[in-house]
Amino acid sequence: MERSTYATMALALLLAMTSYASVGASDPDILSDFVVPPTLDPDTITRQFFTFTGFRNLRKANLTGKTNAMIAKATKKEFPALDGQSVSVATIMYPPSGINPPHTHPRAAELLIVLQGTLEVGFVNTQNKLFVQTLQPADLFIFPKGLVHFQVNRDTVFPAVALGVFGSASAGTVSLPSSVFGSGISEDILAKAFKTDVGTVSKIVKGNE
Repeated sequence: MERSTYATMALALLLAMTSYASVGASDPDILSDFVVPPTLDPDTITRQFFTFTGFRNLRKANLTGKTNAMIAKATKKEFPALDGQSVSVATIMYPPSGINPPHTHPRAAELLIVLQGTLEVGFVNTQNKLFVQTLQPADLFIFPKGLVHFQVNRDTVFPAVALGVFGSASAGTVSLPSSVFGSGISEDILAKAFKTDVGTVSKIVKGNE
C-alpha cells in the first residue's frame, strides 16, 4: 500500500475507534484498566503489550491471481490487549474484481471505511430487503450486527483497500458459503433447501473444501 493509504488508514481508525467508544461497545464492562492474560505477570506489562505491528506485512501483500479479498485481523486473539476494550480491526484488501463473500459477524456491527479504490457493498435485513451502496475513498458504511453483508471490487484493473472496525474484541465471522456448503451438512438436505439436485450441491461442496 502507498504511504497516503497508511495515512488515511490512521485517520480512519482514529475516527472509527472514537465512534465505537461512545456508541458501539458491546462486550462486557471490565473492572480494571485493562485485561492481562493469565499467562502474563501484570508487573511485566510494558508498552509493547499495547502495540500491534501485524499489519506491517500488508505492504508486501500480493493479490495477483486472487479472487477473494485478503483479510488481516487484529482481534483479541491476535492482539490480546484488545480483550475487554470492545473494539477490533480488520484490514481488507480486494484484488481487481475481488469479493468478500456474504458473511455475518454475530457479536458486533461493522463500520467499513474505504481507504483506496471503490467498493460496492450491501447487506440484507430480516425482511429480506437488500441495501446496496457504492463507496469511494473516505466513505463509511455500517453493517448492522448479525446481518448478512458483502463487499465487491467492481474495478477490473485496480485493487481496493478498506478498514473494518468492530464494536467487539471478538466479533466472529460466519462465512455463508463455508458454513452452509463446507460444514458437513448432508447434501440431500442442502439440495432440498436450495431446491436443486444433489449433484449440483456436491460440486459446490467440493469448491468449499
